[in-house]
Amino acid sequence: MDSSILAKAYVEREASKNIEENERECFKDAIVSSRSLNKGFTEPVKLKTALPEIIACIIAASFHIAVGISMAYSAILVPHLEAEDAEVHATRTETSWITSVIVVCAPVGALVSGFLMETLGRLKTLQIGAIPYVAGWILIALSQNVPMLLIGRIFTGLATVLAISPAIVYITEVARPELRGSMISFGPTLASFGMVLSYVKGAYIHWRIVAWLSIIYALVPGILIQLCIPESPVWLVSKGRIDEARKSLEWLYKSEMTHGKVSAAEAQFTQIMKENAIKLSELRKSKHGNWSTKMRSFLKPTGWKPMAILFLFFSFQQFSGIYITLFYAVTWFQEVGAGVDEYVASIFVGVTRFLCSMVNTWLLRRYKRRALCIISSLGMTACMVVSGYFTLMIKNGDRSGYWVPVLCLLLYVCTSMIGMLTIPWTMTAELFPTEIRGVAHSISYSMANLLMFAALQSYRSLQSFLGGSYAVQWFFAGVSLSATVFVWLLLPETHGKKLSEIEEYFHNNFLAVGAESRAKKLRAKRRAEQKANAAATEPLHPKPLQNV
Repeated sequence: MDSSILAKAYVEREASKNIEENERECFKDAIVSSRSLNKGFTEPVKLKTALPEIIACIIAASFHIAVGISMAYSAILVPHLEAEDAEVHATRTETSWITSVIVVCAPVGALVSGFLMETLGRLKTLQIGAIPYVAGWILIALSQNVPMLLIGRIFTGLATVLAISPAIVYITEVARPELRGSMISFGPTLASFGMVLSYVKGAYIHWRIVAWLSIIYALVPGILIQLCIPESPVWLVSKGRIDEARKSLEWLYKSEMTHGKVSAAEAQFTQIMKENAIKLSELRKSKHGNWSTKMRSFLKPTGWKPMAILFLFFSFQQFSGIYITLFYAVTWFQEVGAGVDEYVASIFVGVTRFLCSMVNTWLLRRYKRRALCIISSLGMTACMVVSGYFTLMIKNGDRSGYWVPVLCLLLYVCTSMIGMLTIPWTMTAELFPTEIRGVAHSISYSMANLLMFAALQSYRSLQSFLGGSYAVQWFFAGVSLSATVFVWLLLPETHGKKLSEIEEYFHNNFLAVGAESRAKKLRAKRRAEQKANAAATEPLHPKPLQNV
């Protein structure tokens, strides 16, 4: 009798633990998805009904064109500044600062953007971001010395962060789940398009005129936001502006059919109100010791492991030359000595990146992250090895393969877009548990930009230290090959994984090698324990006596 009572108590305790765990997971999923709309719709998306959402997302994402223009501008500016007859002459050290200073503003911009988004709203933050953007380009266009150029680049760099974060958040909160991934990926595609525009204008127009024209790409989206689209209903509800939230939803779903007696807008309003109540309840529960709890969470395996992995991942990404070749595209072709028109070649680089960014969305949906990153880094390795060899041949006077470095760089851009350029940015949020996801995302994003700054700053020094462009390309090849080993050893697979499964992975693993087999053994062990528990309960439920 005592053993059966103990067994029953054990089973009840385990069941209670399982129920609590399930409740926690459900609550996490609710919080994670608290900014999503249209959960209630299971019908296929029709263009006509989703058109207002698509328009709103495209207008918000259009600020990414300005981001791409700012990033690529250094590629067309640096050759003019380093020329002997330059209007504004700059040394190689000064041009490295002009190139890289745009990304060093990211940590400050991320903090300012987060505060403004929560205080003033998503769209107002986007519009405010246009102010330093316009001011920066005016300074660049009128610059008479290097300090003016540097300050102008700092302003445009701050504006890019103020534009990217609120645009992504707005799209996340407005687009229905079926459209959200495509709409978010549309932003980087527009940034690639902005790079193409910058390269094209730089090939045919004076750099000062390019600066003046760049102002348009912030003013037009700012005006369209003011005139055409509503603020995020999720943010409006969180601020208690209920009537404005209703109007926003009515605009977003004005083409949606009524479901039963309740309109689509009303159904979404009810859903958002429920999710906001859940969020407020969680905030009240975690108010006491909230920040100290978050800081302690970084010391847990689910905190420090993903942070360490992301640091290494971004280090390999930046020093493999991905962003260096984009920021120094024109200079890169000059130093290779292929003899082609470097400005036209840079246009091909921008077009290649733009086209590959559209293909990348499909790849990320279909294939696993680890496989994509390994293929990407191996492809980058091969391209830089071959390119470095032919660059050395050109340097030694053999120009028979002068076109090979150009082709290799285009293939290098293609292979980088498969995984190494894009996937690290997608992991800045999904690797961390719910309680620290927001803070951890900001930290990892800032860390990535500081590493980008270090990589861009190091380019000139690497050339001097290693002895030329060919050696730098081989250095990039070595880093890319090391990235392959890193991905195989440490990078966890997140494709198709629930956020709770990723969190559990870091509880039990650090090395990715053999993680799947260990997970299978753990699942088998749990099934065996469950069977043993079920067997322990059998005496508690005796079969009824059969009638003789």
